[in-house]
Amino acid sequence: MTSRFTELVVDCRDAERLAAFWCAVLGFQVIDRAEGQVEIGSWVPTVEEVRARQMAPTLVFVQVPEGRTVKNRLHLDVSPVDCSTADEVARLLALGATRVDVGQGSGRSWVVMADPEGNEFDVLRSLAPSDPAVRP
Repeated sequence: MTSRFTELVVDCRDAERLAAFWCAVLGFQVIDRAEGQVEIGSWVPTVEEVRARQMAPTLVFVQVPEGRTVKNRLHLDVSPVDCSTADEVARLLALGATRVDVGQGSGRSWVVMADPEGNEFDVLRSLAPSDPAVRP
């Protein structure tokens, strides 16, 4: 017997706002809503597909009354696919992300950022094709 990784749940103060931010970051869409909860994904899961193979998990934002109080023990890593890392960082800043110093030091190949509620995530190297016009 095995289980499948189907959802990653994020507690937050404003589920709609955070879901909208992450939809813009990842190119996901809202696939379900309930009171105080928004689920986003790149696909609409079906039981048959989940049973057949491991699929990308969805993100579920659940509204809770308390704010974030400590450093995340789990975070997302994202990799730009059609632009440089610097261009993606600029796009994410425009969407409402912020740069964060968690003691990573300088000269790293990734950039630590936070979403609008302060949840850290990393922007890794670019996966864009090796086009001289697109520099990582």
